[in-house]
Amino acid sequence: MDLAHMFDPVAAGIVIGGTLGATVLRSGLADCRAAIRAVRALFEPKFQDDIVRGALAPMVAQAEREGLMRLSLRPCGEASIDAALTALVQTRSLAAFANCDDSAREIRVAHALRAVRTLALGAELSPVFGLAGTLVSLSQLPAEGLARGAFMGAISMAVLTTLYGLLLGNLLLAPLSRAVERRVESEEAARRDITNWLIAKLAPVCPPVQSGSGAARRAYLREAG
Repeated sequence: MDLAHMFDPVAAGIVIGGTLGATVLRSGLADCRAAIRAVRALFEPKFQDDIVRGALAPMVAQAEREGLMRLSLRPCGEASIDAALTALVQTRSLAAFANCDDSAREIRVAHALRAVRTLALGAELSPVFGLAGTLVSLSQLPAEGLARGAFMGAISMAVLTTLYGLLLGNLLLAPLSRAVERRVESEEAARRDITNWLIAKLAPVCPPVQSGSGAARRAYLREAG
């Protein structure tokens, strides 16, 4: 099999260009940028929960010995946890910690959902443009007769555009969508374990919080869970 016959720049341009253009038009530039960032993050190191927990352990031990007022905050390698701990020390309130952590999580999950939705949309659109390329290639057949060369060229392009659409959607975009989703689920579970551990460790050194606060209720539910 000659692989050179499997490449047609016109067919690839129709499928890839059409898929990208339609995805941008339907999802918007912001969602497409979120998808690009999410795909790029797949090739970066994962959230290192053991390293973050190791960096937090001395601060937790200091808080248990000396209290929150004497706690010396140091970066742990995760900006959202650093911000939540800063809010906790400033307010001495688990409610502030839980609220800050929940807000950061909501932002991360929202960005991930936008990326997953955009990639999934591209996976749905690519076979459509494979079909569109097939129609374009068939439309190039000469009206006055079917020369063998023109016929074979049109059929070849029709087959390749269909193939490109299927490959782009099912072997690239759909797997990327699921990979982003799995990565986010895994990292958020690891972050949740760390914040629950922090709440359990730091709750005894925090003043009691009023039960009327929604963030406080979430904090104590997470501690109890």
